[in-house]
Amino acid sequence: MAAILDVILVILRIVSWIIIIQAILSWLVAFNVLSLQNPAIRSIWTGLERLTEPVYRPIRNLLPQMQGLDLTPLIVLLIIFFLQSVIVRYAYSAVLF
Repeated sequence: MAAILDVILVILRIVSWIIIIQAILSWLVAFNVLSLQNPAIRSIWTGLERLTEPVYRPIRNLLPQMQGLDLTPLIVLLIIFFLQSVIVRYAYSAVLF
């Protein structure tokens, strides 16, 4: 059981890094540091979009429109951090005893 929890924690950590990388990339594109005209940047961008959009879509449907400010990645990261802390505190203690 602890091995399964370890795998879940690693997956959650990878997902959180993907979200952080996508947020940084979106800032760089928004401030014209990187251009989506570049094929490498565009392929990275579309790959990250395909990975994160299924996670973002249900949360975006719940949140109100905020005039260009997207808080969805922040909310997803908070949910991931909450799940990680629940797994570490409660699931590991139940497995060990």
